[in-house]
Amino acid sequence: MLHHFLESRLQAAVKAVLPDADVGSVLVRPCPDPKFGDYQSNALMALAKARGLNPRNVAGDVARKLDAADLCDRVEVAGPGFLNFHLRRTAVAHTLQAAARGEHLFFTPAAPPRTIVVDFSSPNVAKPMHVGHIRSTILGDCLARVLRLLGHRVITDNHLGDWGTQFGKLIVGWKHHLDPAALERDPVAEMERLYRLVNHASETDPAVLEAARQELVKLQRGDADNLAIWRRMLELSQHQFDAIYARLGVRFDHTLGESFYNPRLHDVVAELIARGIARESDGAQVVFFDDDPELKAHPAIIQKSDGAANYATTDLATLAYRLETWRPDEIIYVTDGRQQLHFKQMFATFRKWHPEARVTLAHVWFGSILGEDGKPFKTRAGDTIKLADLLDEAEERALRIVSMKSPELPETERREIARMVGLGAVKYQDLLPNRQSDYVFNWDKMLALSGNTAPYLQYAFTRIRSIFRKLAETGEAWDARAAAAHLRPAVPAELALARHLLNFGHTLETVAAEYRPNYLCNYLYELAGRFTDFYEACPVLKETGATRAGRLALCDLTARVLQTGLHALGIETPERM
Repeated sequence: MLHHFLESRLQAAVKAVLPDADVGSVLVRPCPDPKFGDYQSNALMALAKARGLNPRNVAGDVARKLDAADLCDRVEVAGPGFLNFHLRRTAVAHTLQAAARGEHLFFTPAAPPRTIVVDFSSPNVAKPMHVGHIRSTILGDCLARVLRLLGHRVITDNHLGDWGTQFGKLIVGWKHHLDPAALERDPVAEMERLYRLVNHASETDPAVLEAARQELVKLQRGDADNLAIWRRMLELSQHQFDAIYARLGVRFDHTLGESFYNPRLHDVVAELIARGIARESDGAQVVFFDDDPELKAHPAIIQKSDGAANYATTDLATLAYRLETWRPDEIIYVTDGRQQLHFKQMFATFRKWHPEARVTLAHVWFGSILGEDGKPFKTRAGDTIKLADLLDEAEERALRIVSMKSPELPETERREIARMVGLGAVKYQDLLPNRQSDYVFNWDKMLALSGNTAPYLQYAFTRIRSIFRKLAETGEAWDARAAAAHLRPAVPAELALARHLLNFGHTLETVAAEYRPNYLCNYLYELAGRFTDFYEACPVLKETGATRAGRLALCDLTARVLQTGLHALGIETPERM
C-alpha cells in the first residue's frame, strides 16, 4: 500500500537523476528502528557505486527530485546514502480510514497475478502419516494460503508415493498374511504390519525377496489381481490422508501420485538420450554436469542399469506435465533438507532439457523436528510418532487449559475452542522458526498463553472481540464505515499500532518472495504487543465521541489483520477462550 506508492515515486525520482538506472531494484522497506523513520531505501548506494559516484550526493539529488510531500513530512539522507522516510499523519490516517471502510486490508492483489504450483505433503501409500510429514504439510499449506491472499492463481498438488519396490513386498504380505479383521479395524496399521513382516523376512530369505520382485514385475506389467490389490491400498490410504487433511484444514486441487506419470517415463528417458543430455555409464543412463562446479561430482541417474526408472525420472516427467497442463510461472517444492541435492540435479537436468522454459523452480526445504534430548522426535519406545496421535494429544492438552481457564463454558464449546487452540499451537510452533533450522518440540512452550505462541495470538484476538461484545450488550450499534472517518491516530501508542498495521501487506509479500512464514508469525506477535500497549495507554469504551469511535475502529482493524494473518498461517480464531 503506502510503501508501494512511495516506491513508485522514488523510482520516478531515480529515473530523473540516473536515466540509465534499472529502477526495478529500487525498493522501499519498513525501517528496522522507528526512530529513523517509517520507511527506508538503501538502493541508491549500489546504483551510485556502479557509476563511481558519491552515494550521499546521489541520495541528496534523488531526495530533491522526489515528489512525496503528500506522503512524507520529511525525507532524510542518512549514513552512507540511505534514504529515510517519515510519513505524514494525514497519509497514515487516510490509509487506515480506507481499510476501515473495507476498501483494502493494507495490501492490494498482485498485478498481474502469477500461476504458481505448490507441491507439498507427499506421504507414502500404505504407511501412516507421522510427525515428519507435518512440516511439509503445514509449510506448503501456509505458502499456498499467502499466495492466494495476494491474488495469485495457486494450484496445490499432493505428489503421493504410490509406486515403487515397496509394493512388491506389500502384495506378497496381502496375498499370504492378511488379517481381514485388522484391515477392517485399522487398514493403514495392517498394511504397515504386512510390509514390516515381509521386509524383515526378505532380509534373511532370498526366496521371499524374489517373490516380492516377481509380484512387483506383475504389477508393473498390469496384472489384474495385483492392480486390484494396489488400488485397494491406495483407496484405504487416501481415507487416512483425507481424515488428517480435514483436521488440519488443508486441501489439494490435485492428488497425482508417482504412478500417474508411469506412461511418460520411457519417452522422457528416450528424449534425454536422443538430445545427448543423458548418456550410458555402467549400463545406466546418466546426466553429467561438467559445466556446473557444484554438481560436477554428482551426476544424476535417470534410468538404472536394470532399465528401471527412479525419482529423478518421475520428477522430470511430473515437471513436464505441470508445464504443459497448467503453464505455471513458478513451481514450489516443499520437502526436507535431505533432498537438496536431488532437486539441484533435477532442476539442472530440466534446464538442459528445456532451456527455453521461463518457469521459476524453487526447492523450499526445511530442518527436522527434535525431541527435548536434541534427537529426532520419537515416542519413549523409540517409534515414529503418528500424526493423528500427535493431533489428538494437542487437542487433549488444550482442552485441559481451556477447561481450567473457562470452566463455565459448555463442554461442546470448550472442545471446539480446544481443537482450534491445540491444532493452532502445533502449526504455529512449526512455522515460527526459520524453516531451515531444526526445532525442539515442546508442549508447554507451544500451548503457553504468553510469549510468541498461537494461543497468545488467538487470545489477543478474543480480547478485541470481547470489546465489541461488551458494546453489543449495551445495545449500541457498531458501524465500521461510519467510524472510519474518526480514525486519526495522534497519541504515541495509537501511532505505533497504526504504523505497524500499515506493514501487513509488505510482510505478506516478503513471506511469498522468500518462502518464510516466520516473518508473518513475528509480525503478528509484534502486532499483538503493540495492541496491548495501545489498550493499556488509551481508554476505548470509557472514551466518548470521535475519539471513542476512532479507537474502536483501530481495535476492529487490528482484529481483522490478526484474523487474516492467522488464517494465512492456517490457524483458526475462536471468538472466546
